[in-house]
Formats: sequence, C-alpha cells, structure tokens
Amino acid sequence: MLIDIIAGARPNFIKIAPIIEAIKLQSAAGKDMQYRLVHTGQHYDKKMSGDFFDQLNIPNPDYNLEAGSGTQAEQTGKIMIGYERLLLEKPCDLCIVVGDVTSTMACSIAAKKINNINVAHVEGGIRSGDWTMPEEINRIVTDSISDYFFTTSVTANNNLRKSGVPDEKIFFVGNTMIDTLYKQMPRFTKPPIWDDARLEERNYIIMTLHRPANVDNGTKLKELISEIVRASNNLPVIFPVHPRTAKMLDTIGISDCNLHVIDPLGYLEFNYLVKNAKAIITDSGGITEEATVMGVPCMTLRENTERPETCTLGTNELLGMDPGNIAPAFRKLFSGNWKKGVIPELWDGKTAERIVNKIAIIFGLS
Repeated sequence: MLIDIIAGARPNFIKIAPIIEAIKLQSAAGKDMQYRLVHTGQHYDKKMSGDFFDQLNIPNPDYNLEAGSGTQAEQTGKIMIGYERLLLEKPCDLCIVVGDVTSTMACSIAAKKINNINVAHVEGGIRSGDWTMPEEINRIVTDSISDYFFTTSVTANNNLRKSGVPDEKIFFVGNTMIDTLYKQMPRFTKPPIWDDARLEERNYIIMTLHRPANVDNGTKLKELISEIVRASNNLPVIFPVHPRTAKMLDTIGISDCNLHVIDPLGYLEFNYLVKNAKAIITDSGGITEEATVMGVPCMTLRENTERPETCTLGTNELLGMDPGNIAPAFRKLFSGNWKKGVIPELWDGKTAERIVNKIAIIFGLS
C-alpha cells in the first residue's frame, strides 16, 4: 500500500519523523507498505522548515507543493490545488495528516474529494473550544471527514465520541511528538546564546509568543513582555522570535538588559534551552507537552488549551491573557511551590510504532 504523509509546518515535522521511521521498519520486515512524503510548503523559511529535516533525519520530501505565504484562504487553496494534482496523477491508499495546521485540513479535504481516499488523523480529537483560533477550525473540519483517529489522550477520545465517531475508528496511541523528544534528547545541542548570555542551569526563563491575540497588537505585546521581564527576578529571559512576532517587535521598540531576543532556533538547540530552564512562558500548545515530559514549569498565556492533560497531569498552568496574572505565577515559581507533574499515559516514545502496527492490521498487512 502507498501512504501519503503530509507535513507543512514546524510542528508537523516533529510529529512525522517517528512515523516515517516506523513505516521503514515495517517495509524492511516484508510488509507491503511504502510512503510518500508531501511537504506542502506552508512553512518555507529554513529555520521553520529546512533545519528540522536535517536535525531530525527526515528524508527529503518526495513532493513539495510550494504553497508559500498568504491568507488562510490563499494557503488552503494553493495546498488543495497542489495535492489534488498529485493525487490525480498517482492516488495513494491512505493519507496521514498530523496536528491542526492549515496543511492538515487542506490535504484531508483534497484526499476525500479525490476517490474518497482514506484519511488518518494523528492527534485527532483535541479541542480548545475556542473558535477564534484557526487551528480549532482545522481540527473540527479534519475530524469531520477522517476515517481513522490516532489520539494522544482519553480526553481526545471522549471529544470524538461526543461528535459521533464510533469507537472502532478511535485508537488511543499516545503522542508522536514525545517519540521524537525521547529519541533526540541525547542529541540536544547548546546554542550560542548559552555562552553569549552566560546562562546557567535553572537560572533563566524561555519565552515564546506567536498567537495573534498576543502579538498582533503592539501595545498588548509590549505590556506582556515588560511584565514578564519585571517578574523574572532579574533572570535572563531568552526570546526566540517567531517571524510573525518579529514584525511587531520592530515597531514597539522594547529592550531590557535581561531580555535576549534571538532568531528562531533549531529543534535540538531550542529543546536544550527548555530542558535546562527555570521555566518557560509560552502560548504554544506543543511546547507545553515537551515541558511536561521534561518536568519544566510551564506558564501558558492563553484562556484555554487543547492539551488539558498538560495542566491536569503535567507542569503547565493557564495564566490567561491578563498581564496582571504573570507576577503571581512567577512568585509561585520562585517560592518553590510549582507542581511537579507526571507524564501522561502512553507518552512513552512508542506511539509511532503503535500507529503503524494498527494501520498494518486495518489494511490486512499482518
């Protein structure tokens, strides 16, 4: 059978790497299982795309749809047109989409409209309940037309059941992002900022911000950053800047001797910093998962999360978007009262193996 694996944005690359490896193992064992890696080109900057292929040992894409930048509708349209063209030339037996980015939704729609190709959604069923997030729309649309759902949590299973998905289509397997984390942890690499800022273990803060509600308004962004720096107890605050955020930073003119604004980091360098940080403050969902597994205190500047297990079990706490909530959270951190957390069920580094084994059974390959 031929499996298309779709990747288009930074989080996708982290999630597909172990799936590709698991398929190769099945193929080497004599199973009729081949894959075709389709890069949609949603992220095309080297720091957001190319470096991940190099660091995670992901093979070069078989196809690059080169969607590039644009509005939500423009990107969606370009990806659908490109993927439809590929499927018309040579259809696949199964399309695997991961996560909740534009590429996930666009390729699942194209696959279903071309000969009703089977779609498997890895990380299906996660919900924030916030319809102002483009990712939430992507999740709901993708789940509404997928055939198989590989989930990260019991909460995701229940979300799918509530929407009418039968149990035989839901497979609780764990988290492929954590597969990659465990495999790559021994290879984490000290970035230049470590020596440049004279960083020490557990003696600095990592900050990442990219969601429109936090970064598109210059006044709001300046207030958030200023409050984080003030609350950080004079510790260095390391801020790898997402391209979206960089544009706004140029206009607000914020600076502080403890604030270190740097370019986006590769996977190995960024997670070296996370693993050794005192804490991370972010508005990213994926980072909360990695912080939970590494036992690093995590503060999320959002009102909701599609990954509630990082709060109920892990090291993450939702602060909301009020800058006034930042200082109390840091006081809790510095008092030593931050929760320790535990690792969620099946986040054990074997998720991709379970996914591919299940696919082999579904399609009669074992």
